[in-house]
Amino acid sequence: MSDDYYDRLVDEDALAAYLEDELGEADDYDVRRHEEGHSNETLFVTWGDRELVVRRPPPGETADTAHDVIREYTVMNAVADTDVPVPDPVLACEDHDVIGSDFYVMGRLEGDVLREAEPDRFADPAHRERIGEQLVDTLAKIHRLDYEEIGLGEFGRPEGYTQRQVDRWGKQLSWAFEVTEDEREVPDLHEVGDWLRENVPEDHPHTLVHGDYKLDNVMFAPGTPPELNAVFDWEMATLGDPRADLGWMLSYWRDAKDPDPELPELVTQFMEREGYPTRVELVSRWEELTGLEFERERFYRTLAVYKLAGLGEMFFRRHLEGNADNPLYPKMRDRVPALAARAKRIIEGDEPL
Repeated sequence: MSDDYYDRLVDEDALAAYLEDELGEADDYDVRRHEEGHSNETLFVTWGDRELVVRRPPPGETADTAHDVIREYTVMNAVADTDVPVPDPVLACEDHDVIGSDFYVMGRLEGDVLREAEPDRFADPAHRERIGEQLVDTLAKIHRLDYEEIGLGEFGRPEGYTQRQVDRWGKQLSWAFEVTEDEREVPDLHEVGDWLRENVPEDHPHTLVHGDYKLDNVMFAPGTPPELNAVFDWEMATLGDPRADLGWMLSYWRDAKDPDPELPELVTQFMEREGYPTRVELVSRWEELTGLEFERERFYRTLAVYKLAGLGEMFFRRHLEGNADNPLYPKMRDRVPALAARAKRIIEGDEPL
């Protein structure tokens, strides 16, 4: 990371002045960028004896919903007093004179995000089973929340959520295809999009949805047995269809019977080991805990893979236009057609739950 980019991320003096005004003086102050950040930027801040995290959009980005950190703070603040585990929300700031954008501050928690591999302390069938159970139990807790009671009644429009998802990702793909189809076409994706539009559920339950719920967006506390102590990355949260959340989580979850992943750079395979629940077991547990049925499961799993393909095709357009230097993006020439083929396998029943 260049010094110029870091300077655009944070004015350390201005941030220190803001924190002093809000939290009082501190003898010890340090700021470090978290390199594992995804869409929003994450900074680790030491303020006296407190370990904090600052979340802000990337420099130069407009505050669209994909980077709306105040929205993320709002939902975390609303669920902080429920049984859904989130970091402690501390402050939210919309004064761009501080670090050049909206940002929020939360408490930092200790633990592991299971992204690349399982920690050695969890390498036991009983612990692995609990990881899967904790993951789906926490999703069920989100879906069981009374969003009116916690102050999120105006947080979104749950009616028509699933239809809007299909429409939105169709538009994202159309945007990407404007450039990418000069390089190669993905006819399977057009067929998948048509199938989704023809099979959108007319109605669905209305709950709080996380929008990006998967294993590497939660944290497990130190020690054993595994204890899920935080859900992160709420920037896509809204009111909508809980089955879409479940379908998205399942699109990243591996069973031992599965073919090789289409996106090996983003999908880990350690949950194929002995002890981890299967997708069928995760679904059964979610249904039991929420009292809902995972009706039309092929639709929701197909929608999740369609969204993954949409993301990949947008990455590929940015690569072709020279607007990104991420080494993953050129690989989308082949990864996206593979995802489209997976979506068709789900539709046709060749990749069962």
